[in-house]
Amino acid sequence: MKLNVDSFLPFPREVVFRTCRDRLVELVPFLPNIRGIEEKSRRDDGLVAHIVNVWQGGGDIPKVARAVLSEKMLTWTDNATWDEGAWVCAWRMEAHSFKEAVHAQGRNEFRVADGGCTLAVLGDLEIDGKKLPIPRFLAGTIAPAVEKFLGAMIRPNLTETAKGVARFLEARARKL
Repeated sequence: MKLNVDSFLPFPREVVFRTCRDRLVELVPFLPNIRGIEEKSRRDDGLVAHIVNVWQGGGDIPKVARAVLSEKMLTWTDNATWDEGAWVCAWRMEAHSFKEAVHAQGRNEFRVADGGCTLAVLGDLEIDGKKLPIPRFLAGTIAPAVEKFLGAMIRPNLTETAKGVARFLEARARKL
């Protein structure tokens, strides 16, 4: 399944890019569906940074649902290469649950827009039903349904993430 979400932020591209790259952990209070982000590693090489973050989802998931979902199901590792020369972040997500079945990768493009920046998230999400813990004869039916469900959740979350970045930057501007 293709992911394609564009969000406008009323801030310069450089500010949005560097905030997303360098201040991600500080954004957590502004991201309603994220409970935590931990930077595991970072290697800078000129204008390119290689960053590995572990994300903990489930911020606005009701406690009843969280009781059924394990922490592992709400956690993923993000392997990202941030290229400030091209204003692009290439990413690959590794789910902590069903690692062999869930594949997601793509790129975030930070584009100059009139009065700010457009953050374009372009990616692919694939669920391999044969690698889910379900009867094989159901794999062809369940995998597309899971992809559709996740897509319906992910698209609004990507928009909410951009809104969270904007709220973070607005809060910082008020403090100055």
